[in-house]
Formats: sequence, structure tokens, C-alpha cells
Amino acid sequence: MSRTALALFCVFVFGLGQCHADTADDLFRGRVRSLLAEKCFACHGPDVQEADLRLDVRDAAISKLDSGARAIVPGDVQASDLISRVASKDSDLRMPPEGDPLSAEEIEILKQWIAGSAPYAQHWAYTDLNPGQPPKVSDEDWIASPIDRYVLARLEQQGLIPSPAADRDTLIKRLYYDLIGLPPTPNAVDQFANDSRPDAYERLIDSLLESQHFGERWGRHWLDKARYADSDGYEKDRPRPNAWKYRDWVINAINDDLPVDQFTVQQLAGDLLPGATNEQRLATAFHRQTLTNTEGGVDQEEFRVEAVFDRTETTGTIWLGLTIGCARCHSHKYDAISQDEYYRLFAFFNNGDEADIKLPTSEEAMLAFQKAKQKHNEQLEQLNQQLSEAKKDWEAAFGSWQSELQEKLGKLEPIEFHDLDVTSVTSSLDGNKFERQDDGSFLVTGSNPDSPVDYVINATVKLAKPITGIRIDALQDKRLPGNGPGRVAHGNFVLSELGLLAGNKRIELTGGSASFAQGKFPADQAIDGKLDTGWAISPKMGNDQHAQFGLQQPLSLGPEDPLTIQLRQHYGQQHALGRFRVRLVTGVAKLDDLAPEPIRKIVQVNPQQRGKKQSQQIVDHFLKNEFERTKNVLASIEALKKAAPVEPLIPVRVIAQRADPRQTKVFDRGSFLSPKDAVDAGGLETLPPIAGRAEHLDRLDFAKWLVDSRNPLPPRVLANHVWSHLFGHGLVRTENDFGVRGQPPTHPRLLDWLALEYRRLGWSRKQFIKTILISSTYRQSSHHRNDLFDVDPQNLLLARQNRFRVPAEIVRDLCLSVSGLLSEKVGGPSVFPPLPADVA
Repeated sequence: MSRTALALFCVFVFGLGQCHADTADDLFRGRVRSLLAEKCFACHGPDVQEADLRLDVRDAAISKLDSGARAIVPGDVQASDLISRVASKDSDLRMPPEGDPLSAEEIEILKQWIAGSAPYAQHWAYTDLNPGQPPKVSDEDWIASPIDRYVLARLEQQGLIPSPAADRDTLIKRLYYDLIGLPPTPNAVDQFANDSRPDAYERLIDSLLESQHFGERWGRHWLDKARYADSDGYEKDRPRPNAWKYRDWVINAINDDLPVDQFTVQQLAGDLLPGATNEQRLATAFHRQTLTNTEGGVDQEEFRVEAVFDRTETTGTIWLGLTIGCARCHSHKYDAISQDEYYRLFAFFNNGDEADIKLPTSEEAMLAFQKAKQKHNEQLEQLNQQLSEAKKDWEAAFGSWQSELQEKLGKLEPIEFHDLDVTSVTSSLDGNKFERQDDGSFLVTGSNPDSPVDYVINATVKLAKPITGIRIDALQDKRLPGNGPGRVAHGNFVLSELGLLAGNKRIELTGGSASFAQGKFPADQAIDGKLDTGWAISPKMGNDQHAQFGLQQPLSLGPEDPLTIQLRQHYGQQHALGRFRVRLVTGVAKLDDLAPEPIRKIVQVNPQQRGKKQSQQIVDHFLKNEFERTKNVLASIEALKKAAPVEPLIPVRVIAQRADPRQTKVFDRGSFLSPKDAVDAGGLETLPPIAGRAEHLDRLDFAKWLVDSRNPLPPRVLANHVWSHLFGHGLVRTENDFGVRGQPPTHPRLLDWLALEYRRLGWSRKQFIKTILISSTYRQSSHHRNDLFDVDPQNLLLARQNRFRVPAEIVRDLCLSVSGLLSEKVGGPSVFPPLPADVA
């Protein structure tokens, strides 16, 4: 194969860009390394060296084998056993032993490389950025940007010419689709088509870059990389109601043209920035987009480690363009990434814990809150001024109130509870038994048929004081269904009617209060004379409850006078009490109506002997509850405080650095259950070292290293991302694999120029995109050309613009837009449209 033919072969078959047959370094970087990795490293690589041959390291590859032969003899093709073995016609000798043999063209490439001394040049992606001088071209009139020089020089080398510029109707449609994902209006098309100003095209670009929809369109590109979702994934797939806060951060950052270096640092380590703002901490939600497993029985440490694996590998893919995940279980088979290096990268994220921060729902909501808060504070200040005025001369009234309270407490008889001297307990149903408990209550056992039931308690009373009330205690018990206190399966009951008889005389009951009552079953319904109503306690079954009723007139009984209590339970089925106690009430004074117990205790202490806290407590009670001049004002103040505007904050998932660092260990075969040697955080040997701010590296050091001017790989990868969105594919078509197995750039010098230009523009995404858009390369027509079908069928040389489909989301937006149904609202909570019932 001639040198010219080989060069053309490199360009069009392997996409090597500026490959020359007499440049052995370029051959190795462009094709030989990937060829060896694909065909040879499985048996003769870092892990396995059959016949003691290792081909991934030059010194080993050119050394003499035990057989006396040499696989590679630099400069001597005939003496190199590698060539004779890959070209052998004997299937027993030919390498590789399995799979397709090398083609004639591939063998020729190996020969050319060996003839050029078989250099093992550094992989192109790790080399310093070196675009060289933009090449000279014949057609200077076509040059609108340095980009065009690199493209046109390649075309002219192949005797090709670029396509003419697309017409204005096509250009405006292309720009709208690429920049904002929406169609231009007919009026916008007409205006641009008739705009004769020399900078009309640039003006159109600028207007679209300033559109709020630019952040949506390009934010979607990023959110896809960030694996953004509004739900957790896995079997439960629970919603993430506040995930949209990160989505809005991305859209706003892109619309504000946040420099990509800051865009990088804030998402990977915003929480570690000095004086980190809420927005910078929110940016770390980039790494909270991992799947979350909330299924029962999940090993939390296993899925924490899985999340850290994901963060490590996602970062490696997006910024380094490397398949570093291959090194999780063993050293990378093809790229220079050892397993130790994988876990050094893993260590950066291993100490970033999942956390939540409270953030405003929106700027508008926060402004409204601040306005309402100011008004609230003004009203509170006015009331406080009124309170100061109302407090005048309160001391005299306070003294009088204390004296009156002390006098009342000395005269009134407090309420007391008394157990009954029960002589018998019977039921209207045969089979019920009543077991007396140590606390004086009764546990009901025996049958529980689906019919009304009455319990009758007969007792005598030995009280010197008149009876003023009766109390029914419904008590929980583990021996009852649902722990009771009722006998129905869920533990509820309904006391339909309570009756009290002294001898044969019915005693009238009044009032009715309970510790808790079911919504439509208040306590007073137990004395309303109706059997279809009553007192019940759902949903607070399984707890002790009580109800208390008063007597219309105090009742005095002698020690031998009989007393009968009837508990009638006629509601539903089996809604009977399972454990109960009946007690009598004496006394009429509800001391709590006079003052709370703590105040009653204080008022009976000599003022000279009260502590400071006690003195303040009783004064506060007096002003708040007894002194008319301050009572209403303080009530208004309390009501205003309760109605204080609530700051519109929602919890958002972010990453926060661990205070107590974890020790990172290499996992044997990637299993978190098999930790081996400990490693410190660090980078890759093939790239410049990471500069640390302290003794131990952290995520902020790592994030800054990714955008450090010494690191050549990330700018290549990031520039390639942008190019791919404007041309349908990147200059490196394997956008997520810049390694040995990935495709090399079709225009390596152009890629380096773009990477450096991205930095020179201060990492401005908008300016970098504009730089590409103003190029004649971008503006070319996308019409197919017959003269390219055989020479460049994949359009690697960019002799025309590519034709590619817009994604599904944009198809939807285009349809909604032209139909007038598209909402142009940007940001805010995600919308979940209704789905048919049969959609899972």
C-alpha cells in the first residue's frame, strides 16, 4: 500500500484526521494502540501474558522472548515475529487465534508503524493541547472563523470544496432548533430573510442566546448527562418532588452564562467553596440524581457504595471521556487506568454524604414572604406599643387578684374521685363474665354475640360528701382485640347510654366531657336518651380513655343505700366495652377554672419567698388571662404570631462533606464486602497531578483539577460535547470514550484549537457556541452531494453540514408551538400530565 493510499485509508476508514504514513507516532496514537488493544491485549496485556509476551508496554514488546524471537524489532518489519504471526496463512500459527484475523490494511498499518521504529507514543487524548498555527488555504473568502481553516485545509488536501451556505430560511430554522429548540415564527423568518445588514446573522445568534429558552434547550443536554429524574428509580420509584430545584439551577446557570469552569466546580464541590452560598450548595444536587433504593430489606451500605460508584463513573465519563468504570473490578484492559487509580477517584466522592438543605421555592415567593414579614413586624410593633400603654398601673390590680384567688382557693372544695364498693356486675347476655382487676376495673370475657348488651353494676356507697358526678374509664388491655378497650376487632366501643339509679330513683345526669371522643360520637350523646348514638373513641383505640358526667343535683347516700349504674351498648355489632371502671365524683370546684395548677401553687407562696422565675410566671399569667387592659392585646399578639408568614422553604437533596472522613479501600472484584488495601484520593498517572489545598485532597481540589489549564483532557471532552450538539456528532464520535478503544478525532488540531479557545473565552458557553455558529463550516448547506458518496460517505471531512433528527422532546415542543398550545413558562415544579388508567 502506498503512503498516499495509507493516509487516505486512515482518514476515511479510521477517522484519524491528519494522519501521515511516515509519522509513526501518529499511526500509534491513531490506530495501532487501539488495534493492539482490540486484537492482542486480552492475551498479551497487563493481566495475561501468554508465551511471556506483553504488548501494552514497549520495553516488554521489543524484548527477546524465551523462544529467542522478538515480537517487534523496531525498524525491521521482516524480523518482527508479530507481523509473520498476524499474516500467517496457517490457522494454528495465525494471531489472534480467535475472532476475525487482521485485514490486509491493518497489517499494513502495523508494518508502517514498525518500519518507523515502533514508537509507543502517548495516547493523543493525554497529550498537551497543540493546535499549531491555523493552516493556510487557497479560498480565503470562505474563512469566517479559524475553525474554517482547519476544515478547509483538509478538504483542499483531498481535492474537495465545501458546500455553499444554506439559504436564510434554512439558517434561521437551524439556529432556532439548535439554540432554543423551538420553530421561528413566519414573521421572524421574513425579517431575517429581508435583513440586508452585514451582521444580521450574528444579531440573530445573539438574540437567541439571550432567550430564556436557550437555558432550557442546552440545559436538557446537560440534564441528560447528569441523569436527572423526578423519581427515585428501582421498584418503588418514589417521586422526588423537589428535584426541579436542581433543574432550575442548571437552566439559570446556562442562561446567565456561568463559566463552565465554575459550572463544573459548583456541581462537584460547591459545598466546599469558602462561604458557600445556598445556590452553590444546590449545585451539588448534580450527584443526588443517582438511583435511590427504598425497597424493604435493602443493605444501606451496599447502595451507598453503588451511588458512589455511579458518581465516580459519571464524573469520569462527562469530564474525562473515559470508561473508568471498567477499572472498578480490575485494572482497565485497554486504557492506562489501574484499579488503585479508580479507587483514588472513588475516594473523592466517598466522603460526600447525602444531605438536605432548605431552599426558597422561588425568588417570587421569597419576595412575597419578605414583604409579608415586613408588614407582620410592623403590626407586631404597633401591638407591642399598645401593650406598653395597657400595662400602666397593673400592680394594684395584680395585688387584688392575688388576694381574691387565695380566698377562693381556701373556700372551694376540690373535685375528688372514689372507687365503688361493687357488690355485683351482670350482663343482659348469657355467657359474659366480669373479672375484677387490681385497679378496681373489670375485664369482660366470654361470648361476644352480634346483639345489644347492657352491663349493670350494683354497689354501695360509703362517702361522707355528696356525689356530684360519675366517671367511666375505658381501659386498654392486651387480652382484648386491638388492645381494646372495646371488644370489637379494632378495639373500639360505643357507650350508647349511661344510667344512674339510687334505689329505684333515676338520677338525672348532665354535661359530658371526655379525654377523647370520635368525631360524631361525643361524650354527651351517652346521656341523650337515644340508643343509636353514644360515646366512642376511634381512631385512638389501644389507649386509656375516660368520660365524666355531672349530676343535676348533688346526691347524698347513706352507707347502706344501693346504687346502680347501667352501661347500655346498642350500637352496631360487638361494640361493647372490654375493660372498664366506674368511679364517683365529689366536690364542685374545678380548680383549673380558677387558675392552672402551677399558678395555684405559686399564689399560695409568700411573695417575698418566691423565686424570680415564679414571680415572672404569675405576672405573665395575670396580664395574659386576668387583667382586662392587657388581656385582649396579648391575645392579639399571640394570634398575630401564630399567623406569622412562613418562609417558603422546601428540602432539596444535595451533597455535604463528611466531618469524620471514611477510609477508602480497594474492593476486590468491585465487591464492597471484600475491602483490600486502603488508598488516598488522587488522579490518573497519565494526566497532570492534582494540586491540593491541604495535606489530603478533597472534591474541591479534584473539581479545580478538571478545569486546570494544565489538564488537556477535560477541555477536549467538553468542547466535543458542544460540537456534537451542533453537528449531530462530535469530532470524536465516541463522545464518552476518549480512550484507546474510542474513535480518534477526525480533526485533532481543530479539536485542540476549540479546547484552547473555550478556555480563552473564559469558559463562556455562549461565546464558544457563537464561535462555532459564525463559522462557514456550520452555515453550510446540508444537501447530499454525489461527489462525496464514495470519498467521504460519513461526512467526516465536513464538506457539508450534517442532517440529523431532533430528539423526541423537541418534536413535541415544535408541535405544541406551531399549534399555539406551548406554555412558555420556564422553571418551577415539574408537571405530571394525566395518564390513561391502563398505563403502568
